[in-house]
Amino acid sequence: MRLLNIMVIGALIVAASYVYKIKFDSTLQAERVAKVRGELRQERNAIAVLRAEWAKLDTPSRIEGLAGRHLTTLRRIEPTQFDTLERLPDRPPPPAPGADPIGAMLAPAAPVTTGSVPLGPR
Repeated sequence: MRLLNIMVIGALIVAASYVYKIKFDSTLQAERVAKVRGELRQERNAIAVLRAEWAKLDTPSRIEGLAGRHLTTLRRIEPTQFDTLERLPDRPPPPAPGADPIGAMLAPAAPVTTGSVPLGPR
């Protein structure tokens, strides 16, 4: 009988520790959920602020004022500015195979003389 009492007390201690562990884990999860909800609320508030700012910047009267202030120096397009396709210059010839067209643009046409090294034989 005494052995049975000790086993029951041991089982109660194990069960109590397991319940305590579950309670601790659930409290930890509840704190995480509260933190995520707070972050979500902050993000929603930031989105609302950005939408309000976008609505303010997107008002037609503001855009009309900016256009009037900054686009006054532009001239209208004249029909004489357009030309026919036949008057376009010809395409440049394709580069030779194996040639480096970008390297040719970067390479100087003549050697650069800096004056720090004398020209000619030594």
